Amino acid sequence: MKRNLLLIGTILLLFSCTEPQKKESSLKPLLSEQMNYSHAEENWFVPTKVAIDGLTAEQSNWKDSTDNHSIGEIIYHLTFWNDIQLRVFKGEDFSNLKVDNDTTFTAYTESEWTELTAKLDSVQTELQNMIATANDKQLSVWAGNMMNIASHNAYHSGQILYIRKRNGWWKR
Repeated sequence: MKRNLLLIGTILLLFSCTEPQKKESSLKPLLSEQMNYSHAEENWFVPTKVAIDGLTAEQSNWKDSTDNHSIGEIIYHLTFWNDIQLRVFKGEDFSNLKVDNDTTFTAYTESEWTELTAKLDSVQTELQNMIATANDKQLSVWAGNMMNIASHNAYHSGQILYIRKRNGWWKR
């Protein structure tokens, strides 16, 4: 009986001396999933990469007779703001940044359109990579902005699809 009590006491002592398992944050999978869905993986909505796939510069510059933006203008807008956020996450100082949001909308040649779409893909991929390599503290600081980026991308993807469907450029 004494031996059993000693054995139980030793086991309890060993368990009390071990460090508790660090619980993994649920932010990383959530942020990673949402950023991926707004970038490249189709889920509840069409992501930006799919929304612009196969578009020409001429199509990207098309505008209706209102003040609505073209697809090219929307993509530049997304690229600009996604890149700014990426640079903020990297620690760059933007305290003196003054941008007129209207300047983020412009028209493109074919080569400029190709460069722009590659840049957006690169920035969105880098945002996903930042999430994958971030620690819990970084993720907790970035979470709100990351979710806003994903929502912003999804919102504008909807606009792009509307333009494509309106003009018969969406064959799905």
